[in-house]
Amino acid sequence: MKNCLLIVALFCFSISVNAQEFKNPVEYLNYIGKEQENISKSMWKYTSAVAHSKSARRIDNTRKLLVKSIQTAAKKIAALKDGYQGDIEYRNQILEYLAISEKNINEEYDKIINMQEVAEQSYDAMEAYIMTRDLVNKKIDAENEKAELAQKNFCTKYNIKLSENTSELGKKIKISNDVFAYHTELYLIFFKTNITDLYLSNAIQKNDIAGIQQNAATLVQYANEGLEKLKAIKPFGSDNSMVLITKKTLEFYKKQGEQFVPKVIDFMMFNEKFETAKKSLESKSDKDRTKEEIDSYNAMVKQVNKEIDTYNKINNTNYQEKNTLINQWNATGDTFISAHVPMG
Repeated sequence: MKNCLLIVALFCFSISVNAQEFKNPVEYLNYIGKEQENISKSMWKYTSAVAHSKSARRIDNTRKLLVKSIQTAAKKIAALKDGYQGDIEYRNQILEYLAISEKNINEEYDKIINMQEVAEQSYDAMEAYIMTRDLVNKKIDAENEKAELAQKNFCTKYNIKLSENTSELGKKIKISNDVFAYHTELYLIFFKTNITDLYLSNAIQKNDIAGIQQNAATLVQYANEGLEKLKAIKPFGSDNSMVLITKKTLEFYKKQGEQFVPKVIDFMMFNEKFETAKKSLESKSDKDRTKEEIDSYNAMVKQVNKEIDTYNKINNTNYQEKNTLINQWNATGDTFISAHVPMG
């Protein structure tokens, strides 16, 4: 999965900053709001880089800048030791929020990256990776809600009317959250069949007929489950591209399990029968071989050559169709994210 994103929910309010000497509670609120606005801008640069950049270095650089902006804001707000006329409740809640945000974006990010490296090895690992990433986001969201409540309480205490209008950056981040969540939902449905197909391919390479049968049955089961889930997933706005490509891919995997795999098993069983006949004939001396055995073996040689040719053709066709669909799914996912996450 290409996109690793920690979303920081940042609240903004529409009051301008005028001074650092707080003659009234509005100026105090404005000062903290200015620092929040700077973090919002850094957060958006990070979100935009994840959505629109293919450079891992650029993405990580914007993450580091985000962490630095949080550290800078925390330092300035921490310097307000008396808060507003000795009232430090709002200041302390903001500092707690910033500390948890920094820790998760900085330290937890490395853990998530490590999980991402092994996530594609199994569906359980992928699900664990996504759950961990989402849990980090929820922790930050929870602290953000506390900070918002502290802000409202401060405004109520000092009779300040707070604008409820969402900032443009806030709107962009909200849209981005929705885009990545939608993509993840479709990705998990796709990945469950994709990883099962990998297990199936490994079983085919090992000529493990029992393994082939088991993974083929599981592949069909997951494809059917995924197709059923897709019925409840609506287009993203007017864009139904992710649902359509996922449906097309699942239908292929279902067809592969139901139609291609039985042909693979038939070929392997025939080939196994041929190898048994060959060993039996070679174990006998020329004088002990009957005409019937020789004629039967020669007929099998012609048949096995024909079967190999047929198998290679259907195998190549299946492989090419599968690779085309996987590439189409990845390209559709990239296009979807790039199209719907607003530019910086």
